[in-house]
Parts: sequence; C-alpha cells; structure tokens
Amino acid sequence: MKNAVILLSGGLDSSTVLAIAKDEGFNPYALSFRYGQRHLVELESAQRVAAALGVTEHVIADIDLRRFGGSALTADLAVPKGRDPAALGEGIPITYVPARNTVFLSFALAWAEVLGAGDIFIGVNALDYSGYPDCRPEYIAAFERMANLATAAGVQGRQRLQIHAPLIDLTKAQIIRRGLALGVDYGLTSSCYDPGADGRPCGQCDSCQLRAKGFAQAGIADPLAARFGDA
Repeated sequence: MKNAVILLSGGLDSSTVLAIAKDEGFNPYALSFRYGQRHLVELESAQRVAAALGVTEHVIADIDLRRFGGSALTADLAVPKGRDPAALGEGIPITYVPARNTVFLSFALAWAEVLGAGDIFIGVNALDYSGYPDCRPEYIAAFERMANLATAAGVQGRQRLQIHAPLIDLTKAQIIRRGLALGVDYGLTSSCYDPGADGRPCGQCDSCQLRAKGFAQAGIADPLAARFGDA
C-alpha cells in the first residue's frame, strides 16, 4: 500500500476524501490543524472520523493564523448567517481564511516528503462551495506544479507528487452519496462555522446551508440532525 497524506478537517468533504483514499488502496496519514479557528468542534470531529475510518496516524499540527486575522473564523468578526442561498458562491465571503489551503498543503507536502509519499488528498470542491479562491481546479494544478519544484524528492526525481481533489467537480449531493457508499458516518462530522459548545450546528451559516442543501438533494436525512434530536 502506498502512503498518502489526507487533509482532514472533520467536515463532510474531508471525511469523504479519507474514505475515498482508503478505498483506492492508500495507507492514510491524516493531518488536521489547530490554527486559531473560532472553535475546536471540527477537531473533535476529525478525531472521531479518523478513529472510525481507520488511519495509520493522525497528526494535529499547531499553527496560529489568528495572529493575522482577516476572517470571521480567525478574528472577532461575525459569521454571516441567513444569507440568501442563491447568493452563496458569489464573491468571497468573510469566512475565507487568507491562504489557508496553501498553508495546509505546504504542511502536507512536508510530511509527505518525510513519509516518502507521492500523494496528498484534499477535499476542495468548485461546485457547491462558498466562493473560496483556493478551492478551484486551477489552484490545485498550480500547487501541484510548485510542489514538484519545491522538494528534494521532486528535484532528484525520487517521486512525483500528485494532489488529489476527487470532489472538485461533484455536487454536495453526489459527495454525500459517494461517502455513504463507502461507509462514512456523517453523524460524526461537523460542517458549521459557528456551532454551539456541544457541537450543535447553527443551521444558518453558509456551510450549514450548503450541507442541508446537499442532504435534501440526495434525498437523505442528515444523521447529524438525528444526533442532536433535530431529525
């Protein structure tokens, strides 16, 4: 089995990507971040998902993007709620964290080189998403080109790194169906930008709305709602 680094936030998309990597025969090393985000519910979810799906190792790396702020997720700014669903994906919302995926992929690249892994998986999506610039196919392609110029393993020809973004052109409903077919328990995940202390999703932020839309279009009840008695 080939080693692969999986970026695991604890959300719906990254959990699906972990299941896909395992299904494709990779030996998964999960990487999550305590980056100064406004809550740690997602890290608790990441730990649950990693344990449920089975990973070789799960690392939670500490970095402090709150020192820079610039986002409702890393500064004292209000998380937008109740936005018109038709407006989601238009413009770049205040929940965008500057350079977050670039930072995360750089850490994943470093670990992959140490592991001798030529594969990194990330759960970015360019269809049902919130307008983030670092979730687009051209960004992933550009990072992959850079990665193969930036490591000793790449320069010496010992490995060719590939960034896998298997959800990039799927709708949220398609992602959910794919994950369920692979045994993902979405009741373990967390998507909310502003959950309660017990992990209960707010139901109104962009991420909650996109999640609800996905389950509705898939014709499936969200098991996270059942977990909190909201089903």
